[in-house]
Amino acid sequence: MSEPQTFWEHLDVLRGSLLRCLAVAAVCAVVAFVLKDTLFAVILAPRTGDFITYRLLGIEPFSLQLMNTGLTEQLMIHLRVAGYAGLLAASPYILYELFRFISPGLYASERRYTVGIVGAAYAMFLLGTLLNYLMIFPITVRFLGTYQVSPDVANMLTLQSYVDTFIGMSLVMGVVFELPVLCGLLARMHLLSHKLMLRFRRHAIVAILIVAAIITPTTDIFTLFVVALPIWLLYELSIWIVRIEN
Repeated sequence: MSEPQTFWEHLDVLRGSLLRCLAVAAVCAVVAFVLKDTLFAVILAPRTGDFITYRLLGIEPFSLQLMNTGLTEQLMIHLRVAGYAGLLAASPYILYELFRFISPGLYASERRYTVGIVGAAYAMFLLGTLLNYLMIFPITVRFLGTYQVSPDVANMLTLQSYVDTFIGMSLVMGVVFELPVLCGLLARMHLLSHKLMLRFRRHAIVAILIVAAIITPTTDIFTLFVVALPIWLLYELSIWIVRIEN
C-alpha cells in the first residue's frame, strides 16, 4: 500500500492533471479550427430549408443570409467556436483525468456511484444539446429569422447573433436535461421526495410550458408542444428516479 501523499504532492498531481486536460483540449481545438469548413457546415445547416428537421416537418423551403459587420469578427467567431468544439471533444478525457485524481480518496462503492452519476450527467448534457440542434434551435431560427413586422423591413442577421444564439441555447438545453440527475442527487441526500414532485406536478407543467415558450418564442401551438414534451418527460423520469432513490 502506498504512503499517504502530502498536500503539496496532491497539488502537483492536480497540476499535472490540469495541464494534460489543457493540452488535450488545445489539440482538439486546433483540429476543429483546421476543419473549418466541416465545423461551420454543421453549425450553419439549420439556416436553410434543406435541414432534416424542416424536411420532416414539411416546412416550406427558405434560406437565411448571414452577414459580417466587423473586421475581425469572423476570425474571432472561428476561434471561439473551435474552442468550444475542442472542449466538447476533449470532455471525456477531462472527466477521466478528474476522476482519476479524486478516485484514490473514495471507497469502491463511492467510485461506482460517482462513475454512474458523472456518466449520466454527461450523457444527458449531450442529449440536450443534440435535441437543441435537431429541433429547438432550427424552429427558433426559422421563426425569428423570417419574422417581419412589415414587408418593407428586411432581416439582416449577423453571424455573431446566429452563433451566440446557437451556443447559448445549446448550453441552456444541456443544463435543462440535467434535471433527472439533479433530482436523483437530491433524493439520495433526502432533500426531495417523489410525493412532493407528484403534489406539484401541475405547477411543474405550467412552468415547463412557460420555459418552452421562452425558449421558442413562436405562436405555433405545435412547436410549443414539441419543445415542452421532452422537458415534461424529463420531469416524469425524475419522479421515477426519485421514487427509486427514496
